[in-house]
Amino acid sequence: MHGSLAENLGLLHAVRSAASGFKSAAAICVPYPYLAQARSVLGESAISWGAQDVSEQAIGAYTGEVSAAMLVDFGCRYVIVGHSERRAYYGDTDALVAAKAAAALAVGLTPVFCVGETLAEREAGITGAVVTRQVDAVLARIGSGGLARSVVAYEPVWAIGTGITATPAQAQEVHALIRARLAQTSVEVVKGVQILYGGSVKPGNAAELFSQPDIDGGLIGGASLVASDFAAICAVA
Repeated sequence: MHGSLAENLGLLHAVRSAASGFKSAAAICVPYPYLAQARSVLGESAISWGAQDVSEQAIGAYTGEVSAAMLVDFGCRYVIVGHSERRAYYGDTDALVAAKAAAALAVGLTPVFCVGETLAEREAGITGAVVTRQVDAVLARIGSGGLARSVVAYEPVWAIGTGITATPAQAQEVHALIRARLAQTSVEVVKGVQILYGGSVKPGNAAELFSQPDIDGGLIGGASLVASDFAAICAVA
């Protein structure tokens, strides 16, 4: 929940200018009120845009909610579902995250569905069980066909906004687990599914993280608020 019309203008234009040199796909997911601005600045550029959440409902008396169809109206390509902050602060359950992913897919959006464990869960040695449970909830709802049109993001909750980053080995271990679980749904589909790492990714650690065999890119938080840092990470990718 950052930004203003004035602040965004400089950030979006700076990232758009840098995007001409990107060889990786990039997207910016902005708060709902700024979707029109993102479309205005990023339209015709190499950068896609999207939203940070979506309602599981298609239409109706759900005051305060934003539907997937509304996001499409603003040219969104992506939407994040199940971010750890949504799970922790707003009660997004595994089932609700799965429903949101399905709602996004129903109108042609690409859901970026997030999974990850808390520090307590990691220390208890149940990281694999937690992440598998979260992945399975979405797979049960969208199947292999939906998986083929989705992006997965692993974000260890203890590494988000803390400055602490999972070591490349720690991140790779969980990414490998996720890819193996996805392969049980469809070996062919999983070859094309991107699994991103999110959690204090910076220009200085991006290369080592992205060089891991099962890490396909990043879900960038704080560093995306600094155009030069975001551009540097994209250049590394």
